[in-house]
Amino acid sequence: MSGKRWAALILSVALFFISVLYQLSISSTDDTYEKLLSDTYFDEKVIKQGESIGSPTIAVLNLEGVIQDIGDVPFMGSLAYNHKQFLKMIEEAGKADHVDGIILRVNTPGGGVVESAEIHDKLVEVRELYQKPIYVSMGNTAASGGYYVSAPADKIVAHPATVTGSIGVIMENINFSELAEDMGIDFNTFTSGKYKDILSASRPMTDEEKDILQTIVDEMYDDFVQVIVEGRGMSESKVRELADGRIYTGKQAKELDLVDALGSFEDTVALMEEDFDWNGAELIEYKVGVGLGQLLGFSVKNLFQKDSELLGILNIIRDSSGPRAMYLYSR
Repeated sequence: MSGKRWAALILSVALFFISVLYQLSISSTDDTYEKLLSDTYFDEKVIKQGESIGSPTIAVLNLEGVIQDIGDVPFMGSLAYNHKQFLKMIEEAGKADHVDGIILRVNTPGGGVVESAEIHDKLVEVRELYQKPIYVSMGNTAASGGYYVSAPADKIVAHPATVTGSIGVIMENINFSELAEDMGIDFNTFTSGKYKDILSASRPMTDEEKDILQTIVDEMYDDFVQVIVEGRGMSESKVRELADGRIYTGKQAKELDLVDALGSFEDTVALMEEDFDWNGAELIEYKVGVGLGQLLGFSVKNLFQKDSELLGILNIIRDSSGPRAMYLYSR
């Protein structure tokens, strides 16, 4: 490593120590240092003051982007959806004594089956454990996994033009075996069992393999249906009638009882205040924060920009290259 890079690295470390001392000096809480170093560090911002001392407090959580745990991707920083951090936000909003209710702002086409289920389960756990109302305010898109995580809410409010629905599961891959054959490309694959390379892109899929994968998709679809049955109090036959993968506008979803009301985020706040007789509630928003660990990552990234970006790209490719079932609305 060159002398300039060594100097930059030493300067970065020095700046971190200065930042630690500064943060500790402006706060009297014992857990400040731990929070700053945590991967799940986030900020709490007041976006609307309560009208009086002791006003109820509503925590606002923003769920945006594809719901997918891609791990630590250095070059994306805090811009990407952080699954672990979002789960932590839900948990903190639930156990915080000063929070009386939670509004989840959903603007996502969905994502991973497991990640969507983890958010759903965390919301159910928080509501049952802490007895706090959870409302959903749908944005431009709250489809597939976006609806899955919304289903257990006490009330769902959508804009008339919200794109929602897309209830179902998708699993796909690209097969280029015919193209490879035309180009004279051969593949040598060794497996320990005849299904080990199922969904291989280098050979046609057999009917037996299609049956296996369809069984998996059907099982996950059944789970999606039950989530709506339990969350919305609808009959299974009604849910299956609606859950054919199509999308609905917010207005259509209201007519089909998939959402409770039409309106904006402000209307969702007003609805919660009206339902619980909370006049002039205070709104706090949980925002993605940047802890010292992340800051250190940013500074090191600047020293090794090309290597960092390459690593991030490889992580994403590796995570998405295999067959994966998704609760995802793909246009």
